[in-house]
Amino acid sequence: MSAKRWAASVALLVLASAVPVRAQSVVFDPNNYAQNVLTAARELQQINNQILALQNQAQMLINQSRNLVNLPYSSLLQLQQSIQRTQDLLKQAQRLAYDVQQIEQAFKTIYAPAAAGASAGELADNARSRWQTSVAALQDALKLQAGVVGNLETIKSQSAALVAASQGAAGALAVTQAGNQILAMQAQQLADLTAVVAAQGRAQSLTMAEGAAAKDQAREQLRRFLTQGQGGQAFNIRMFH
Repeated sequence: MSAKRWAASVALLVLASAVPVRAQSVVFDPNNYAQNVLTAARELQQINNQILALQNQAQMLINQSRNLVNLPYSSLLQLQQSIQRTQDLLKQAQRLAYDVQQIEQAFKTIYAPAAAGASAGELADNARSRWQTSVAALQDALKLQAGVVGNLETIKSQSAALVAASQGAAGALAVTQAGNQILAMQAQQLADLTAVVAAQGRAQSLTMAEGAAAKDQAREQLRRFLTQGQGGQAFNIRMFH
């Protein structure tokens, strides 16, 4: 073999041995590819979980904001006006008012036992004053009853409005506020009922006190009549010509 042929053969062998090396550097590895895909899928799932968590937090904040929404209706002013009307009627009590000192003073004077030294005019004045006080108390009780009955229309309208507002409440705060207003309305009704009972009790008590004082005064007047009769003298009276 000549030198030229031998050199050409060596060159061909070198080229042949170099080709497989180049082919191995770009060979597709399915295991590595599957691992890379699995890693990317896991990262994508983590991102999706984070997005879902953010969505849940956003919805929670929206729900919290709804729970903080105030009730768009308030019956406080109407209830306060009803209570004020009842209080005004109580303050208009005639003659003997709802006052401890006035009551004590009255039972030391006009409702006190008839004094032996009191004149007939004083006894009559006290009896008249007691009667006028009893009549005034009955009138006050009737006026207060009429005022409370007038408040019933307000209670009716406010109850309907509060029920409608509570049914359309957006959150827990609005529902709580509606419930508190309904409780306040019930408290106002109890206040009216208490006022009526107090007015009726006042009128009844004054009527009973008037009766007791009248009986005591009658006993004193009878005592005076009998005492004066014991010192009298008999004499003839000519009635016909």
